[in-house]
Amino acid sequence: MRGYMYILLCSDGTYYTGSTNDLLRRLEEHQMGQGANYTKDRLPVKLLYYEEYDRIDEAFYREKQIQKWSKGKKDALMKKNFDKLHLLAECRNETHYKNFKGSKE
Repeated sequence: MRGYMYILLCSDGTYYTGSTNDLLRRLEEHQMGQGANYTKDRLPVKLLYYEEYDRIDEAFYREKQIQKWSKGKKDALMKKNFDKLHLLAECRNETHYKNFKGSKE
């Protein structure tokens, strides 16, 4: 069964990431306030991006991956700016090897 991962723009400017096996039906549900609790208080929504998969579990996995991303990473994905996406995906905490200062003996 085919699956879709999608990103919606909500009326408050936030993104909603979801997955479904019927993209058109799911968009209608969101617009009628029957989608997720998150979107029903942020109507109308607009489809910005989607990916199609051979199986729904692949779409669900991708949804869960992208839900953890920052808005900037989602923007880079939707704009197909893979260089920026790669840069935004890099670890930035001080323990990352690029940032580790280490001790100087």
